[in-house]
Amino acid sequence: MKKILVLTGSPRKNGNSEALADAFIEGAQSKGNSVFKFECANKNIRTCIACNTCYSTGKACTLDDDFNELPPYLKEADVVVFACPLYWFTFPASIKLVIDKFYALLIGNVDISKKDAYLLVCGEDININAFDGIILTYKQLVNYLDWEDKGQIIVPNVRKIGDINTSSAIIQAKEMGENV
Repeated sequence: MKKILVLTGSPRKNGNSEALADAFIEGAQSKGNSVFKFECANKNIRTCIACNTCYSTGKACTLDDDFNELPPYLKEADVVVFACPLYWFTFPASIKLVIDKFYALLIGNVDISKKDAYLLVCGEDININAFDGIILTYKQLVNYLDWEDKGQIIVPNVRKIGDINTSSAIIQAKEMGENV
């Protein structure tokens, strides 16, 4: 059984990227894995101010925000999943704020290496090259943290809630979760 952390980035309830995340979660849980879903867009997370006082007050970030809920799950996770819509060719700000605050774990010497990672992203752009920025950022993040990319689902041409259901992506996400 694996411990899975799913970071979602859409502010839209029941949106397309949430459907991808939920399909992955359903597949993973059906095989006995435990999953913690952290909805970044619904959290109050301040930007990292590079104060380098991480862990000096007993919590990862000295700023008192919702990021401090995440470090125990990130540390214990075997798998980290990024599930989000494409915003201006990369991660939405809600996930980017969380990624930026991974810095606290590095400063605090918290080992978050040796994890498997997945990227589930969808967007309204019909040009698949529009996703190059998020894919490159994801790959660099995974490489830097010494994680292993285990798979990506990239879905163009989805805009309205439910558009994702006309693609095979939901089935792929569920199967990906089952095979984690």
